[in-house]
Amino acid sequence: RHPLATFFHLFFRVSAIVTYLFCDWFSNSFVACFVTILLLLSFDFWSVKNVTGRLLVGLRWWNQIDEDGKSHWMFEAKRVPTIAASTEAEARIFWLGLIICPVIWTMFFFSTLFSLKLKWLALVIAGISLQAANLYGYIHCKLGGQKTISRVTSRLFGTADVPKRQSRRISEDGTEEHGKTGTR
Repeated sequence: RHPLATFFHLFFRVSAIVTYLFCDWFSNSFVACFVTILLLLSFDFWSVKNVTGRLLVGLRWWNQIDEDGKSHWMFEAKRVPTIAASTEAEARIFWLGLIICPVIWTMFFFSTLFSLKLKWLALVIAGISLQAANLYGYIHCKLGGQKTISRVTSRLFGTADVPKRQSRRISEDGTEEHGKTGTR
């Protein structure tokens, strides 16, 4: 249903990885390689966070600052009663790309660290940070915010379910938003 979104979900991620691997072959300029890869990572972060996550799996996350200056993380999950086969394939591609790429950047981190190519370390850390931020946000969306995560961790560790203050809103387009509310 969304072939263009699926293409760009993988295009920027794979392009950043391929450029990181082969940039030294095509250019002797460290700055040009660094900027190119950082731009690809930034395009990937923006497109996954704002476009492909919403189209392919119906999830979205963002940060909202209220009038008091307090930061609130919002996690939105679209309620979809039935999922078509093509959407399941797109969702699988979305999650595989979202999980595999941070693992690859983590392997780059260790190879960069052990080969002592420390000038690339900042770029690899930026890659891990951007990829992991999207993964973390979408896991929160998928699990339904802090309340569901609290239940999952309490089952794993055998602790009591501690209720957390939540704001939950269902808009007219059938989406449900979860956000941690501030206490005074």
